[in-house]
Amino acid sequence: MNSLNFPLSLQFKIGTFSNDFVATDSQQNTVAYVRQKMLKLIEEVQVFSNENRSELTYTIKANTWLDFSASYKFTNRNGYEVGRIVRKGWASIWKAHYEIYDEKQQPDLIVREENAWTKVFDSILGDIPILGVFTGYFFHPAYIVTRPNGTMVARLQKESSFFGRKFKIEKLNAFESGEEERILLGLMMLILLERTRG
Repeated sequence: MNSLNFPLSLQFKIGTFSNDFVATDSQQNTVAYVRQKMLKLIEEVQVFSNENRSELTYTIKANTWLDFSASYKFTNRNGYEVGRIVRKGWASIWKAHYEIYDEKQQPDLIVREENAWTKVFDSILGDIPILGVFTGYFFHPAYIVTRPNGTMVARLQKESSFFGRKFKIEKLNAFESGEEERILLGLMMLILLERTRG
């Protein structure tokens, strides 16, 4: 997942027992099919190169089965770790805060929620009968990826859609070596985690 045509569109599948979504580039080419394994004690996500799931390219796996600040390791098809994303527990109670680490376990990027109130209203509306079905058309939580020096690199935002199942990833700056791969894997995991939180 390098040198892709941005923005990327991510769309969750409806009617499957697993938490699946497809990522396509600006030319509508499939760049990844993401499948979250359900009913597992330790969270595991598989990233395939296509919707046929014929080629597994990455695995994302939690380090523990229950942890407030669990980290999720990115492993490529050859079994090598290419990075990880860590949810900062207490810092994420009000406003989502994650850190992405490189393959050497060094802090590399920071992911922060832009406006915590957007997610709060999105969650509240989602609990209202009938109106909850249309929550995807009203509030759009967004997350910014920055380098430690504050440079904005990418942005993930929920888009208007039925059941809130569409997201978009925009490139805000040129990627440095390895960043594109880690950012995409990190944001894919973040979507799955934040979607379950509301």
